[in-house]
Amino acid sequence: MQIQPLTAQLDIQRLDLVHPYISGNKFYKLKYNLIEAQAQQFKGVLTFGGAYSNHIAATAYAAHHYGLNSIGIIRGDELKDAPLNPTLANATRLGMQLIFVSRQTYKQRHEPNFLEQLQQQYPQYYLIPEGGTNALAIQGCKEILPYECNYDYICCAVGTGGTITGLIESTDAHIIGFSALKGIAFNLNTQKKNWHITDNYACGGYAKMTPELREFIQKFEQQYDVLLDPVYTAKMMYGIDDLFKKGYFQPNDRVLAIHTGGLQGRHSLI
Repeated sequence: MQIQPLTAQLDIQRLDLVHPYISGNKFYKLKYNLIEAQAQQFKGVLTFGGAYSNHIAATAYAAHHYGLNSIGIIRGDELKDAPLNPTLANATRLGMQLIFVSRQTYKQRHEPNFLEQLQQQYPQYYLIPEGGTNALAIQGCKEILPYECNYDYICCAVGTGGTITGLIESTDAHIIGFSALKGIAFNLNTQKKNWHITDNYACGGYAKMTPELREFIQKFEQQYDVLLDPVYTAKMMYGIDDLFKKGYFQPNDRVLAIHTGGLQGRHSLI
């Protein structure tokens, strides 16, 4: 006789173990963008990010690995004359040229006119959006889930929306997105309805911590020996833990949490 579990089952897919430098979901988001850059014979890639950006870190390594130059447009011109933090220092060691711009200028990073000017200024560089999210990134993120995915719920952190869109498109399981930002309305490029996003666990907003989240991270890492990224994955796991406690998941539900990596930025908050 098979004894049925009294609670839902939670598994973690460790994308943080996919690659030591092109961490987690960034591996999948960059994969087809780099293939396209090489196919079009660009000599380098140009992208955007903050001072501790996982995307900047991953892009610098990936470009270096594939023999491409790289340029990072970095938010905050006040950083230009300051000592480089570990994320940016490592990016420069890998050959990335850093261009520091004002926060006002950085807000234009999605505007067509601004992007056209950058493309004219750097005609041999393939432009990748902030966070890497575009159609090719979504294509890559469709490959994240195992071939046979027998889960009722799949949970992931949400930043720019590329990873969750790829997950939504690749399964009929219900996707729960845990936003790292507060009060953002996500307009995902999908017609499917098997998803929702909550910002109830944003813990004050992007790259912010609460005492409760910090305590949760410490206890989780001690108990499970799995490091958490405080910007994204920790907030997702904090939210999942709360949903379990509130009885959101039913007995026999199978839940998969996607650990999207990003551990290189831990030192900025922990």
